[in-house]
Amino acid sequence: MKINEQLSVIQIALKAPKGQQNTFGNYSYRSCSDIIEAVKPHLHGAVLTLSDDVVAVGDRVYVKATATITLDNESIATTAFAREAVSRKGMDDSQITGTASSYARKYALNGLFAIDDTKDADTNEYFKQMSDSLLKSRNALTKSVHDNDASTCREVWDELSADEHEVVWSHLDSKMRSSIKLLLKAEAA
Repeated sequence: MKINEQLSVIQIALKAPKGQQNTFGNYSYRSCSDIIEAVKPHLHGAVLTLSDDVVAVGDRVYVKATATITLDNESIATTAFAREAVSRKGMDDSQITGTASSYARKYALNGLFAIDDTKDADTNEYFKQMSDSLLKSRNALTKSVHDNDASTCREVWDELSADEHEVVWSHLDSKMRSSIKLLLKAEAA
């Protein structure tokens, strides 16, 4: 069997349920390790590998994850990127990189195995269903802009996970995003 045929069989057969629960945001999700465990029984001689590269773009650092499936010297690979947070309350640098790596690897695997995440934390559907606490965080960020309160803005932002940043950010207009960036920059100075 050729690698593209094997990958097609895996994509059709693979079921990777969302077995994890985010208690803060009150939603289910699948992790990178959930996908890996779900795909193992379907490999049938194919080899799955994951690798990371750290890429600097301007003053930001991204983790570029590559998911590769190989069978009889043929390979198919997909990549995904995740940006490292500048800082994260309660995390050291290695944990920040690890979080970005896990996120990027998960999305590289999603691409390789055609996993649809239409109800994941970075979609509009999730935002409509999100918990009151995450909505309150978004509203607190907006209020901190109106009050020109850099300290509160930083505090609220730092309490959000990388996934929650993406959700909140995607549901703010460009003017509010710019204002939040300015407050975060002012607090960092």
